[in-house]
Amino acid sequence: MLKGKTALVTGSTSGIGLGIAKALAAQGANIVLNGFGDVEGPKAEVAALGVQVSYHGADMSKPAEIAAMIEHATTTFGGVDILVNNAGIQHVARVENFPIEKWDAIIAINMSSAFHATRLALPGMQAKNWGRIINVASVHGLVGSAEKSAYVAAKHGVVGLTKVTALENATTGVTCNAICPGWVLTPLVQKQVDAKAAARGISNADATKQLLGEKEPSMQFTTPEELGALAVFFCSPAGDNVRGVAWNMDGGWTAQ
Repeated sequence: MLKGKTALVTGSTSGIGLGIAKALAAQGANIVLNGFGDVEGPKAEVAALGVQVSYHGADMSKPAEIAAMIEHATTTFGGVDILVNNAGIQHVARVENFPIEKWDAIIAINMSSAFHATRLALPGMQAKNWGRIINVASVHGLVGSAEKSAYVAAKHGVVGLTKVTALENATTGVTCNAICPGWVLTPLVQKQVDAKAAARGISNADATKQLLGEKEPSMQFTTPEELGALAVFFCSPAGDNVRGVAWNMDGGWTAQ
């Protein structure tokens, strides 16, 4: 379905981003990966799906590096047809104790990077009259949780950016939508499970049950594969008139 298209997925060397990259690659899209840590492993996983894959190590807190990444995608594959803004970090603290540098970093990486990548990718999409911008927000783009002020603020901002981008391109072939997952067992969430287990002196399994039980009625994690399938839907002809949605895949979290 996506043969001949190019997808740039930020924060895609593991977790949700890698799951989405693999789902798009399975539909034939060439992939530009981005992120830290192991690079060769994720590249091999994507390449095994029979597509071309490249990597750019842009620091998503730096607009100049984001611009260089878009230029890399253009030089390598001729442009960006599908942009998945997924890069994100987390820090947990009460507002009065929240470190300023952590606030600034979360806003830059979780929200501002989506703006910079979008503004740079849009002209090429508009010229082709086809494009898909998929912002990986969060259930925290729809509701709040204590001790996550910067993350919640950033993800609410991403949902707002999604709506405006969709409206500005509503009469074109360019769509913009947000995915709002609940708990997904990524390395980021595993750290929270481990911290809860250590703080309460309980097993990892019990900490997992507590984490899910507090918020997610389904008592199960959403998977990167499920999120990837939703991204594929947004890119399909069935998604042509899906514009500006914040689609929660959260096991009933926001239905309460």
